[in-house]
Amino acid sequence: MVLLMRILGPVEAEVDGRALALGRRRERCLLAVLLARLGQVVSTEDLIELLWGEDAPDSARRSLHAHVARLRRALADTGAELTGTAGGYLIRADPQTVDAYEFRALVQAARRSPVPVERARLLRRALDLWRGDALAELSESDLRTRICAEWDELRTQAVEERILADLDAGADDVVAELRGLVTASPSRERPVALLMLALYRTGRRAEALDAYQDNYRHLVAALGVEPGRMLDALHTAMLRDDPILDAPAQQVLQSTAAGPAAVPQELPSPVTGFAGRAGQLAELDRVRAGPVIAIVGAGGVGKTTLAVHWAHHVRAEFPDGQLYVNLRGFDPDGRPVAPGEALRGFLDALGVPAERIPAGVAGQAGLFRSLLADRRMLVLLDNARDAEQVRPLLPGTAGSLVVLTSRSQLTSLVATHGTQPLALDLLTEADARELLARRLGEGRLAAEPTAVTALIRACARLPLALAVAAARLRYDDFPIAAVVAELADAAQRWAALDAGEPATQVQAVLSWSYTVLPPDAAHLFRLLGLHPGPEISVASAAALAGRPAAETQRLLTTLRRASMLVESAPGRYAFHDLLRAFAADLGHRHDDGASRQTARGRLLDHYVATACAADHLLNPARNAMVIRFEPTTPECFADYRAAADWLTVEQPVLLAALPAAADHGFEARAWQLAWALHTHLVRRGDWAAGETAWRAALPCAVKLGHLPAQGLAHRLLGYALTLLLRYDEALDHLAAALTAYTEAGDQSGLGDTEYNISLLWSRQQIADRALQHAEHALAAYRLAGHRSGQAYALNSVGWHSAQLGDRRRGLDCCGQALELFREARDATGEAATWDSIGFFHSQKGDPDSAEPCYRRALDLFREQGDRYNEADVLNHLAEAQRAMGRTTAARDTWTAALDILLALDHPDAGNIRTALADLDQSGRTTGVGEPATHVTVMR
Repeated sequence: MVLLMRILGPVEAEVDGRALALGRRRERCLLAVLLARLGQVVSTEDLIELLWGEDAPDSARRSLHAHVARLRRALADTGAELTGTAGGYLIRADPQTVDAYEFRALVQAARRSPVPVERARLLRRALDLWRGDALAELSESDLRTRICAEWDELRTQAVEERILADLDAGADDVVAELRGLVTASPSRERPVALLMLALYRTGRRAEALDAYQDNYRHLVAALGVEPGRMLDALHTAMLRDDPILDAPAQQVLQSTAAGPAAVPQELPSPVTGFAGRAGQLAELDRVRAGPVIAIVGAGGVGKTTLAVHWAHHVRAEFPDGQLYVNLRGFDPDGRPVAPGEALRGFLDALGVPAERIPAGVAGQAGLFRSLLADRRMLVLLDNARDAEQVRPLLPGTAGSLVVLTSRSQLTSLVATHGTQPLALDLLTEADARELLARRLGEGRLAAEPTAVTALIRACARLPLALAVAAARLRYDDFPIAAVVAELADAAQRWAALDAGEPATQVQAVLSWSYTVLPPDAAHLFRLLGLHPGPEISVASAAALAGRPAAETQRLLTTLRRASMLVESAPGRYAFHDLLRAFAADLGHRHDDGASRQTARGRLLDHYVATACAADHLLNPARNAMVIRFEPTTPECFADYRAAADWLTVEQPVLLAALPAAADHGFEARAWQLAWALHTHLVRRGDWAAGETAWRAALPCAVKLGHLPAQGLAHRLLGYALTLLLRYDEALDHLAAALTAYTEAGDQSGLGDTEYNISLLWSRQQIADRALQHAEHALAAYRLAGHRSGQAYALNSVGWHSAQLGDRRRGLDCCGQALELFREARDATGEAATWDSIGFFHSQKGDPDSAEPCYRRALDLFREQGDRYNEADVLNHLAEAQRAMGRTTAARDTWTAALDILLALDHPDAGNIRTALADLDQSGRTTGVGEPATHVTVMR
């Protein structure tokens, strides 16, 4: 299969000579944008801006998804892969299949060739790939220009280099073509020099001198500058009929461009003790062809340190020098360096006399581009405020490389100047430790390993915070643990991260980004300090702010572009712990306590209402709790799978929200949130999270004096402790639950607790006591008229009766349970009962009858998304298959169970590995489930 994709002209794609239907104009444009950045993520916001411009409709994001889907279908099975990532899209394909990359490869090959005829041939091949202007079918010329600026510039260079090669090969028919180039770009120096040289070599010396005068008049009139050094030297050489003009054209231009021009060396000294960033350094090496690299990230994340370190690493590749300017885009005085001021500094460093520097920024920028047109220079623009500050400082040709750093994402530069973005995040744990080791020494870190880990976490892996803490430790020689204690104290945190100057005061550095935010974005940032973390969705942020979702999305995007947030996954935002603490401190200073408390209430109402809605979809038969909300609209889910996905994603947030609710006076919301999470945690087998949730909820229920809530908290904490094998502690809580429910006169609660006590004894393989409490549960449920509860109790009575040898009673009770579960439409209970019946058949040596029972239980658990119990039943089924001598089937079934438990990161995976190892060694197993445990369905 041969795939060809073309963007150097009308956008086209074909496979084996057959054209692919690329659909609508925006889809062709989307393909071109992604191909122009082949293998790189282009953010959703960038694509929307490129495809729709600044006035993108509200539906643009939805329309973009539709365009992507259609384009993905068109490219299916072609070898090109269009994929979505966190926050954007990219295309992966062989560069040789894209005409633009073939063009660039041919140009690079030509530049390596020492033979003029070969250079000219390769450059003609490259230029023949152009079938007109790239994206020529687009009506928005500005859009086309923004996407293709890099390729258009390289095309212009290739034309100039081809003519230069032709001249060196002896061609004398290039004058007309050169006159066209000069007319099209009169400010470019090289076409004028080539025209002068071509005229001179064909005996038209006067015309060559006239070409110089024409250019002189144009530059003075248009830019207020005179021709550069190369044209001046060439003009002088022609006046003298200098023999150098008979040398090869390439040598002539190099000779006239050479001279006593200044070679600036302005890079700051690299930081001593630079550590880590191996991946980012490798990425910089990969994209070093430029022409512009933007290192973006939050304040204190180490952008300048990385940029300067890497610039010194590659400086030898730029023999014409290095320029540097701190643009002070986020300095505390709020006065960024003006482009004109930066340009004057650059022109001065390049040796331009003051009287030759134009007065206006446009003229200065034009002169700067002219001076760099035929040079290879490295330009480091540090701490840029925005794209407008940077644009006048960019060279016009691709020979030089610009590295810029900014807290802003500079989206438009990615679109207009072929900028390669490099997002810089926090250090990894390993890199953070390396930074401390380089500054404090390995011996000091080895003496306090626990404190080192705590210090890295207290500094949020932020390089500036780690550097300041390390400096303090070196100066004061305190124990590392002492500094960690200061950082843990909110009143001392910022003082501990203050090295004396604004640039080394972590709080001040963070504030420089905050002060330039629009007021509404600044208010949302402060409110985000109330969120317990680690991530927040758009819907949750809208609830916190009390704003519509669309408006909140806009503000979140503003914060992301200012590097105050990161979009950790599409539609989910996060910031590191020091930024969270900074936001919280700002909130205390600028927002009154009542408004902050109201915002917390809105957020908790949103989480509880949405979690309850999700829980109802997971387990509609579960007892409903009476929970009243302030007016709030929970998120909606299409089905239980969507609800389960939401709970999985939000689980860390909801678990963090529980103690936050308790700490800020929302006791009812705390235990309600634990209740809403319970089904989800049980189905994941996450007993530790269940313990965490109910330990936070229990004191809230006690404080409220709410007996049913106290009974619930004690009971489900006891349930979690049972499954964590902490039976004595579990029994204490279950006894406390019985007391609370008895005082409340709650027979259903008593039945639930007796059911849980039965499970506790069952897990310890004490079947008679388990049966006794199952019978107590059944009696309590009957008194309460609770038919679903009776079904669970009957299943438990049946299971334990069979364990004690009374299989007839076991089957009879389980049969009654099935009828009640079907009546209640409780698929979870029905699945558990089929598992019980399957085990009864296995127990009496009839695995053939057991297998269909297990498979029915599997189907029901899978329909409910109950992954943990699915794995439990798979274990029972594998036992039955092994008993039938079907070792291959048993191995496959245990492997499926292992895959589920590994995905859940569940410790029971170790038991399954043991079973598989035994099976592989002997063809049989000692039996993971012998004696079997009842599947873990809850009450």
